[in-house]
Amino acid sequence: MAEVIAVIALLFVLFVALGVFATVKVVGAAKRSADKHITQARRTVEDHTLKAKALGRPGPAGEVAQLRLTLRTSMRATQEALEALAVEDGSVKESLALFQRLSAHGHELDAELRRLESEPDRATLAARLPDLRERTERIAHSADSLRWAARDRARRFADDDLDSLSTQIDMEAGALRHWQTAESESSPTASSAPSAARAASEPARAAEAPERPAPPPWPEAPATEPGTAPEQTWPDTPRTRQAEEPTRPAISPAAPRPTYPWQKKPRPESTT
Repeated sequence: MAEVIAVIALLFVLFVALGVFATVKVVGAAKRSADKHITQARRTVEDHTLKAKALGRPGPAGEVAQLRLTLRTSMRATQEALEALAVEDGSVKESLALFQRLSAHGHELDAELRRLESEPDRATLAARLPDLRERTERIAHSADSLRWAARDRARRFADDDLDSLSTQIDMEAGALRHWQTAESESSPTASSAPSAARAASEPARAAEAPERPAPPPWPEAPATEPGTAPEQTWPDTPRTRQAEEPTRPAISPAAPRPTYPWQKKPRPESTT
């Protein structure tokens, strides 16, 4: 009885632990999803705010907002592209590591631009704009170079794979239509094949054919007396033999019927 209770208690503990583990996993996934959505919402709000500042604020303040928007857009697009390609291609991980180093400079510049948005001294802000513009262009250009290089690499691999696949498909299609290849190869020699076969068979037939007997010699004319015309004689033939034999009737006459003692004598037919 005690063993049954211990087994039941152990099963209960296992089910509770499994439930706690599943709950923690679900809560963690929900938290990560919520954080992701919050981050995306905050990013969307900041982007729209920067667009509004760039359009609504004339002068250096609006240009600072535009530089910040350009930097964030380029860095975000490069990060998403490299992270997506790194899953399929291990070589992109090195580019992703370089991007992480570039991101440090990008975050530093973004923080500096955020502080300068509320700068009241417009003369100082205008004096620093050329340096800020140059730094933004350099970082954005480096990020764009990494992004386009990774995309070109992925497209190149896709083109190579498509070429290889097309070659294999053409070979398979040719194998499925094997009769066309056989007909094209045999068509040039199809017309000469019968004549060659006939030419090869004629000597064989001539060798296999039995030799025909030589025709009999002509009969010599017998000696004739002077003053008489020579007559040519021929050997006996079946026709001459048939002519010499007497002709036989086509139908033989009926033989007389035998008479038996028990038969009655035939009565003569009366004429009356």
